[in-house]
Amino acid sequence: MADAGVPVQVIESASGIEDDLRASTFHPPTLDMLDAFGITQILLEQGLVCPEWQVRLHPLGECARFNLSVLSDVTAHPYRLQCEQYKLSRALLAKLADYPHAEVRFGTAVSDAAQDADGVRLELTHCDGSETLRGSWLIGADGSRSLVRKALGVAFEGKTYPETTILATTTFAFEDHLTGLSNVTYCWQVGAGNFSLLKVPGRWRVSIYPDENRPIEDSLTPEAIEAALQAIVPSSQAYPVMEVRPYRVHQRIASSYGAGRIWLAGDAAHLNSPAGGMGMNGGVHDALNLAARLVRVMRGESVELLSQYERQRRPIALDQILKQADANRARMRERDPAARRDALHKLQAIAADPAELRQHLLRTSMIEGLRQSEQIV
Repeated sequence: MADAGVPVQVIESASGIEDDLRASTFHPPTLDMLDAFGITQILLEQGLVCPEWQVRLHPLGECARFNLSVLSDVTAHPYRLQCEQYKLSRALLAKLADYPHAEVRFGTAVSDAAQDADGVRLELTHCDGSETLRGSWLIGADGSRSLVRKALGVAFEGKTYPETTILATTTFAFEDHLTGLSNVTYCWQVGAGNFSLLKVPGRWRVSIYPDENRPIEDSLTPEAIEAALQAIVPSSQAYPVMEVRPYRVHQRIASSYGAGRIWLAGDAAHLNSPAGGMGMNGGVHDALNLAARLVRVMRGESVELLSQYERQRRPIALDQILKQADANRARMRERDPAARRDALHKLQAIAADPAELRQHLLRTSMIEGLRQSEQIV
């Protein structure tokens, strides 16, 4: 919106960009979209290009490999990019500094939001006290606990999965011990659940799925984290663990994406399992779709464009993002060895068939969903 000349204020409760453990996978169409703003090259310089991803039986090493180069005719970026989300935030913040009509206000929390026929009103609190801010439009991109969504009275329907996932980072070189390991690998562990290995520059992000019958506090001790990592690759040395973060996985969607002058995007609008890396990417797709429509409305086009945003993005979130993420989770949570092997064989058959592989990658890379969205009027 700033690039289109629209005065923008970003209200952020945190004191700055936090280098925390969030998303790390960028899909091809997201890189294509961000390229228009000069952001993609910055991410490429700070991330790892992953031409393929895999599903693997561990420790046997048998796997299904999905090579994204087959999409080179439909995307300028036929790969996944492994790059921490905070690097995107830093790049966007630096880019916004180029626009005198764009302001980012850190350390400022929204306590209330309301709208009338002429605009929106925000009640803000910060270190200097409180204030009221008026504006023409409001985008609530304020996450799963969105105050903006609550102010709209919009329900957030769905469920919370029973398990807690533990994300740990380590500098241990898994690639030196697991032959043919991809930088994005989802693993079934023989006799002991599942895990995933996603590499970012300088470290591996390991998703651990502990025993659900064990108190999560017991699974978060240094000894338990060490045991879980040793179960992946035994090492005579203790694993160097950098960060540990437990989180619950939700699958929810807002009953409405907005009304009038207030609209929702990203986690404020939908939550899904991180399996497949669709959450952050879907949020970026929401934001670009909505922002482009708001610019057109401000230039005199019909406000019906905003209703089309919901018609385009909400069904795709339901049928593509949430549904795929749920299926990815269910597949990797499978415990029966025969069912796992059957699932792996089916994935290998897809990877070996050029037509099937192409269709699978169009769907899992979110290109198919975007195409479907564009057909909705």
